[in-house]
Amino acid sequence: MTRRIGIDVGGTNTDAAVVEGRTVLATVKEPTTDDVLSGIGAALAGVPHDDVTSVVIGTTHFTNAVVQRRHLNRVGFLRIGLPSGRTLPPLVGWPPDLAEAVSGATVLVGGGVEYDGRPFAELDEHAVVEAARRFGDAGLDAIVVAGSFSPVDPSQEDRAAELIADHLPAASITRSHRLGRLGLLERENAAGLNACLLDLARTTIAAFSEALTDAGFGPGTRLFLTQNDGTLLTIDDAVRYPVLTFASGPTNSMRGAALLAEIDEGLVVDVGGTTADFGALVAGYPRQANAAVEVGQVRTLFQLPDLLSIGLGGGSRVRSGADGGLTVGPDSVGQRLLTDALCFGGRVATLTDAAVSMGRLGIDGATTPALRNAEAVLAVAADLIAETADRLKLTAAELPLVAVGGGAFAVPDRLPGVSDVVRPPHAGTANAVGAALAEVSGEVDQVFHGHRREAAVAAAIELATQRAVDAGASADTITPIEIEDLPLAYLAGDARRVRVRVVGALVD
Repeated sequence: MTRRIGIDVGGTNTDAAVVEGRTVLATVKEPTTDDVLSGIGAALAGVPHDDVTSVVIGTTHFTNAVVQRRHLNRVGFLRIGLPSGRTLPPLVGWPPDLAEAVSGATVLVGGGVEYDGRPFAELDEHAVVEAARRFGDAGLDAIVVAGSFSPVDPSQEDRAAELIADHLPAASITRSHRLGRLGLLERENAAGLNACLLDLARTTIAAFSEALTDAGFGPGTRLFLTQNDGTLLTIDDAVRYPVLTFASGPTNSMRGAALLAEIDEGLVVDVGGTTADFGALVAGYPRQANAAVEVGQVRTLFQLPDLLSIGLGGGSRVRSGADGGLTVGPDSVGQRLLTDALCFGGRVATLTDAAVSMGRLGIDGATTPALRNAEAVLAVAADLIAETADRLKLTAAELPLVAVGGGAFAVPDRLPGVSDVVRPPHAGTANAVGAALAEVSGEVDQVFHGHRREAAVAAAIELATQRAVDAGASADTITPIEIEDLPLAYLAGDARRVRVRVVGALVD
């Protein structure tokens, strides 16, 4: 039976878990370090390596780079869409400081397809070649190619990418149809975020590989990252598409929570040291967002979990107002919990101090602080958790809530609208368990023209299955976990948009 190590890098802690099959053999929790990599090294050193065939890492490294505007490429944008598509240029709606950091050059060319895949203009290949020369003159080697409705028919994007590669063989080209759904601006935004991270992705993933070598892993040990639908991302794909790691941390926790609690439908809250992340489970996987989601204040629409996050965690600061009111968070002592919290001899009152004071949490080496309002602090935290969990529900029916993460002590045993609060074994490292047990996914979001519903859905499942197999899944283990179809009454014939997501076990 195969043995894997899962690692999840959070804002406060870096967790690791060794898993054989579905059995958790060992876990460890280490403080996250400023350079990230030494924290990963410490986590790897804290778990056994025997017979490990692969290591799976979930990281916020690339999300943080966007949020903090650090280590970003300048990007050349080629949009296929003239004569339309001129009104709102690329980078419209981006925060000014991020747009300034990323913007290299923008070129719009003729071409594009209709919603049902019919071309409304031929690709202007001469203009694409001129754009490639302009990108080269500007010293740009990270290029985005985005065309109208390209997920339906990507041929024009693919041809434009070929022409650019002929003139700029060293360029890294992100084709938008590989990342986003039908909306042009949101898909182009996702591709732009991806392109600006490409240099960082190469250096970071090389450093991850070096950390495995330094920890004593042999060349036969495979390295994966986790992506934001709770499944595996190969190293090659992670280098090409680092944006797919966005939100992978909370997703790992939700997937680990589902497996540890053996619950396929319900709610999950992962309370860490800084934030509490809430999500809903569908067939044991995070429910995906169907609306546009902002990443670093940029509006995108690609595979992202439907999450709600609040500033509540074990390190949340507790403050008393002049009127006697209490606030818990949203700021946190984060990585300084072991030095700043009252129970560790520090001077900052935190949510952890309240839990220790009330006897809800015991920590080796910690003292019991004299926090007179500890019960009220926990009540404030419970109200925040109950309110946020309720916002995720799609019906009034009561659902189980799985509480995981190092700060899960903040979740009370009873909550309104919740049938049962489940605290599975290894809840404190559910994120690492979820990473270790990640499977392989494939997704299709496409308009089918002239197909009845059954035929369109079957065709979408076949396409999604092939994508999963190409990514390394075993064909006989693949299962659809999400199927959506929407008839398009305003198009001639029997047209419908179908979105399918499938998962399968990795071929070891």
